[in-house]
Formats: sequence, C-alpha cells, structure tokens
Amino acid sequence: MSSLDVSRGVCALVPGLQHWLENAFFTVRIVEAQSPRERDDRRVLLATEIGHATHRDILINLVDGAPSLVSAANGLPARVAFGLEDMGFAFALIAELARPAALPAVGDAASARLMTMAGRVARSDATVLIQGDTGTGKEGMARFLHAQSGRVTRDFIAVNCAALPETMMEAMLFGHRKGSFTGAANASEGLFLAADGGTLFLDEIAELPLALQAKLLRALQEGEVLPVGATHPVPVNVRIIAACNRNLAAEVAAGRFREDLYWRLNVMPLELRPLAERPGDIAAIAAAMLLRQPEFIWPTANALEKLTAHVWPGNARELGNVLQRAVVLRDGDRIDADDLHISGAPKLRVVQAKVLETAEPIRLRDVAHNSKLEAVRAALRETDGHRAAAAAKLGISERTLRYRLAEMRELAA
Repeated sequence: MSSLDVSRGVCALVPGLQHWLENAFFTVRIVEAQSPRERDDRRVLLATEIGHATHRDILINLVDGAPSLVSAANGLPARVAFGLEDMGFAFALIAELARPAALPAVGDAASARLMTMAGRVARSDATVLIQGDTGTGKEGMARFLHAQSGRVTRDFIAVNCAALPETMMEAMLFGHRKGSFTGAANASEGLFLAADGGTLFLDEIAELPLALQAKLLRALQEGEVLPVGATHPVPVNVRIIAACNRNLAAEVAAGRFREDLYWRLNVMPLELRPLAERPGDIAAIAAAMLLRQPEFIWPTANALEKLTAHVWPGNARELGNVLQRAVVLRDGDRIDADDLHISGAPKLRVVQAKVLETAEPIRLRDVAHNSKLEAVRAALRETDGHRAAAAAKLGISERTLRYRLAEMRELAA
C-alpha cells in the first residue's frame, strides 16, 4: 500500500474521504497540518492550510458553485474545489492525483483486498496466472506485480501471444542462431533472454500452439531455453506472469491446453472480475482517464450515476471510449448524463446463406462447414455480439473466430 497523510481538518470537513482512500489502496495517516514530515510525504490539506503545504500536496475546498481542479504548477500544490453533489467523484479525483504510477486505479473494497493479496504475491518469485475478461486490467496488474517485486530494477517485457506470427513464435520467444532458418541473417536472443533477471508477461497464453506449450513447460521447469538452431540450452532467470481471457481449466478439459503447463502456471492465481461487479472502480478509472485528456472535464453526479449503472461488457476499454466521446461531443462545460452515448454490445449483421439452385449434389463437407458458420451466428446472437464471450461459448480461440467472421463477410460480398 501507498501511504497518504490527511489532516484532521480535512477529516472533519469530509469524513468520507478516509474510507474512499482506504478502498483506493492507501494507508491513511491522520496528522496535524503543521506536524513535521518526511521529505517525500504527501498530504491532503484544507485550502486554508496552504501555509503548511508543499508542491506534492493536494488542497481541498468545499464550495457551493461548480467544481474545479487546478493542477500543481510553479511550486504550488494541486487544488480541488467541490460541493456536496460532486463529492463522490471528487474523492476519486483526489485518490487519482495521489496515486503512484505503478498502482492500478481502484476504488472498490473488493479490488483493494485483491491488491493487498497481489502485493504479497509480488514479493515472492512465484509464477502468476491472471485470468479475467478483456479490458479488466490484466497487464496493469502484471506491471504492479513487477513494480512491487525484487525485480523492479530489471526489464518488464510484455508480449501478446495472439499477435505473434505462428511460424515465428518459437524463435521470438526462445531466440535463434544465425542461419537456423531462411531469413535468419543474424542471431537473436529472444524474449526470454531479453527479460533475463526481470519479468516476462505472456498475455493470451491460451493462444500458444500445443507444440510450443511443451517447450514453454520445459523452460519453466528447467530455467533454460533452447534457441532455434542451437544444440545447447541457455540458462535464464526470469519470472513468468501469464494471462488469459478464457477459463484456462476449461481449455485443459477441452484438450486445447496442456494440463502439466496449466499446473506449472497456476501457482499464484489472480482472478480479475468484470467492471460491472466492482462499481467502486468505475469512478476511480474514470478519474484516471479524464486526467489523461488534454483538458480535464468534470462529470456531473447524474453522469457518474449513469456510468455506475451500466454493465460494461467491454470493461475499462469501453469506459474509455465512452468518456473520450463525451469529452469531444459534450454540449456544456461538464460531462452530463446526456453526453454519455452508451450503447449495448455491437450486433453483427447476420447474413442468410444464399441457396443456389444447382444440379450438383450437396457435399457433406459443405454441410459441415455451413453448420459451423451457423453455430458462429447463433453464438454471436446469444452473446449480443461479444466476440470473446462467443468464442468461449463455441470453445474456440478469438483468432479462430476472426477467421470464421472473415469467411462470413466473403459469403456476404
């Protein structure tokens, strides 16, 4: 946890702030504004306590009018003014202004408990398996684990296994020797050796082919890799954090993922819940995203209520899209509920297969192929067009689903 000092005056004026900050993964210390402090201490003070503030602090003021944020500049601390109606988002904003860069934006009590457990996991060197839907913050959690570990001074390398070319996966992960295959004009150390001493984050681990899973298993077991074209293994000291947006145990049961590799990865499992199940995080993530915009725009209480009520099938990515649209298309000085253009999950146009009159007999393989496409259509309808959910329902990877959708588009052309 990160520590944050809050003056007694602030606690008396807005007593709910301490509870919010604790849910945002801060250790809150109640202090007198004028009390001595360490050089790097950060405090939340009343605007009237500015005489005791440094440029690292946050000053707050309770006002009757519109809320405002003045960023820290010219040696002066950040200043946040808000009324009772905007207090909920103001608390999230204060926590975000104080949040260290390596800490994910959280505001839900359950998320704070998860972060506490993740902090304990980070201090070990155990392999971690992070599972959760797309957009739930798996890479952010992986970066937090690295930042809290003893490997923080070494490299953190993130790789999306679904984006690796299938023919180059082994060489990119484990490296290759010069001349080991056509086009290998020079040797390459590979991602494992590039992360030596640090952390290697393997996102979408379920996308690895079974043959490569066996080689990954050996690398984890023996602590060494065999580059393509090499005859002797190379020792490597790397911590593996793997992530998957599907149920990896179900992938094992379906025969698409090696059971021995699953147990090797599943030493320290972390499950990230969908955003809709942690409503306290919505304001925290919204504050983080709005602060990254060129101009900070306050959302109204009605807008925040609308954000909290949505189910967010796209999780944080969908939330970011909604807020970015609102910042650009808003009618007034603030983001109101009407400025939030929230739609349901995209529904793909279902194309009915054309029946061709032909004298040729129907081939069995064509019937099987059309049945597969119809199953894809049905899964997309049942999941409101959510591709990750449809792929999981069909028991295929998202990459395979993309191939099927491309075929459907060609048929419709």
